[in-house]
Amino acid sequence: MSTTHDLHLGSLDLNLLVALDALLEERNVTRAAERMGITQSAMSHALARLRTVTGDALLVRGTGGMVPTTRAESLGPPIRRALEEVASALRSPTTFDPMTAQHRIRIATSDYGELILLPKLAGRLAREAPGIELRVSGAGEEARETLGSGATDLVIAPVRPNDAGPGVFAKKLFDERFVCVVRKGHPLAAGKLTVARFAAASHALISPRAKEGSFVDDALARLGLQRRVSVAVPHFLVAPHIVASSDLILTLAARVADMLAKPLGLVVLAPPPELKLEGFTMSALWHERTQGEPVQRWLRDLLAIVARES
Repeated sequence: MSTTHDLHLGSLDLNLLVALDALLEERNVTRAAERMGITQSAMSHALARLRTVTGDALLVRGTGGMVPTTRAESLGPPIRRALEEVASALRSPTTFDPMTAQHRIRIATSDYGELILLPKLAGRLAREAPGIELRVSGAGEEARETLGSGATDLVIAPVRPNDAGPGVFAKKLFDERFVCVVRKGHPLAAGKLTVARFAAASHALISPRAKEGSFVDDALARLGLQRRVSVAVPHFLVAPHIVASSDLILTLAARVADMLAKPLGLVVLAPPPELKLEGFTMSALWHERTQGEPVQRWLRDLLAIVARES
């Protein structure tokens, strides 16, 4: 038979590889057929197809029975390894052990999410899963796209309308409320923070996506009021430092204020109740491609625990 021809895997029945492995192991068509649970006729047909595919006789009659050709002997070990790797890949995942796991997980979130969650999360990982690495990037506009493309494994952010859709899962982590902060000695630090005084003040704004307006402006507009934003920055951690060195007032997440008010010398104020600021909910979002992966599931559970403690 000719030993040189083209092989197109797309047209190859992979069951033939299982048959070849059985034939090379048993060196007998009848026993190989019994091993695979098929008829002797079916195994003889498989051997004929294998001979056509490989361009080699594979098994020939010798003293005491059938013996493999030189080509068949060379095919045996790589075919066996390939079948073992396929079986291993398709086998149900073994029990996940965080202490021995080696994995890199990509998270997208804002600096708010980094500040509130990552210090405790990183601490727990160092103790419980030292081989798991985190790679953190800024949260983009479309969580659904970055998750679906595989660029990110987990997004930590409020769920936006465009994030919902087939294949995207979300789990609530915690609710956040809003407070206002000013420097010590600021005129607004004394007396009640009325909606009129709030609207008349100069404001700092945290605008992660560099857009004008915010929930505060919407609340003021409902009351027929507007404010002046003197400084707008994209980061939660920069704005409090600006307020500490100016006469601006900033509306921000209470957890950030709790962390930074004392070291920066800020006074925390309740927003005017007329604004009816509802706060927001931080969630973890992930794609169905990682839904059943043990390491991803374990990290999401750990993240939920850390969120409850934050």
